[in-house]
Amino acid sequence: MSKVIVYSTPTCHFCHMAKDFFKEKGVEFEDFNVAEDLVKRKEMLDRSGQMGVPVILIKDQVIVGFNKPQIIELLGIKE
Repeated sequence: MSKVIVYSTPTCHFCHMAKDFFKEKGVEFEDFNVAEDLVKRKEMLDRSGQMGVPVILIKDQVIVGFNKPQIIELLGIKE
């Protein structure tokens, strides 16, 4: 399975939805709190050009927001 990276903040509703979805589907992911981690915040900005969260990386694809259909497609998850 592809490595999944989530750039998120503790107060972001869609970040929690994305992480809950990954947990429910058994998808391992690495989570970075960009509210506190300035290095990861810069990395997120460099990769996505966005300040909005979540920013999710799957197979070097950048997804801004919790775009469930795109996530399902990239990970090959059966619904």
